[in-house]
Amino acid sequence: MMHSNYKEALYSILKKEQEISLESAQAIDESYRMIIFLQELLANMKRQIIDHQFTNESEEIEFFKIIKPQIMGKLIYYNKVYRIETSCPVNGGKIYYKYFSAELQHLKCEYKEHICNSDFYRYYRSGRTDKDHDFFKLGKINLNTGLNSFIFEADTQFSTYYDYKISRIIANELLYNYLIFKINHFDKPEMASGNGESAEKIFWTESQNALIELIYALHISGAISHGKIGIRKISMAFQMLFRTQLGDIHHAFHRMKDRAGNRTRFLDQLKSSVEQYMDKDL
Repeated sequence: MMHSNYKEALYSILKKEQEISLESAQAIDESYRMIIFLQELLANMKRQIIDHQFTNESEEIEFFKIIKPQIMGKLIYYNKVYRIETSCPVNGGKIYYKYFSAELQHLKCEYKEHICNSDFYRYYRSGRTDKDHDFFKLGKINLNTGLNSFIFEADTQFSTYYDYKISRIIANELLYNYLIFKINHFDKPEMASGNGESAEKIFWTESQNALIELIYALHISGAISHGKIGIRKISMAFQMLFRTQLGDIHHAFHRMKDRAGNRTRFLDQLKSSVEQYMDKDL
């Protein structure tokens, strides 16, 4: 396998994430689609490596230390997000907040128990390379070090064991950021503003469909981040700001497309209101 193929694989992940984020309005759908994509990508890379092998030692080490963990780490992350989101008992309120807080606590316990105190974690975090030959080459697994029993299930043609440990570190970091966002910003907007009293005074007084219409208009026009942020993320920001739940905005938007008469009712109303206000100053 050529070295450039590795870089293209990582780029394809970023491209796919952006594509799915633009199309999907729900974390469940987004994570499921990424799981399928990453599984296929990993399977293709495995076939290529088994068929063509590595051209040299440095390429093998780079693959198992950097390339594969980036792919596997994202796969573990999206699988955890899918599991968490599909098990969530409610869409908001105290139970919702407690659910994601419990998931965060579980992640912290896992980190303390299995990751932070290990010699390998310190090796990886320090940026050392002196033992890369032992950690990231096929057939170099040393059972005398007392490795986790997972090693007996690992594919020795496509794993050095330690590539999986880095994958878990990457996945846990991504999941930590995801859970912090869910806890601090989605259901607790006052924590993001730093002023609970002022945040409570900002709320949406029009219909949910009106807000969805506005969100789609801003997204489609590229008015937010040049259109490079997905509709789901924009929707989450508005729900956080206005302390409201919008549900499945994709289905709501498609129902608007079938409206009889004016399909952009709220946007036209905004335009009319602004023009009337301008006329008062003439």
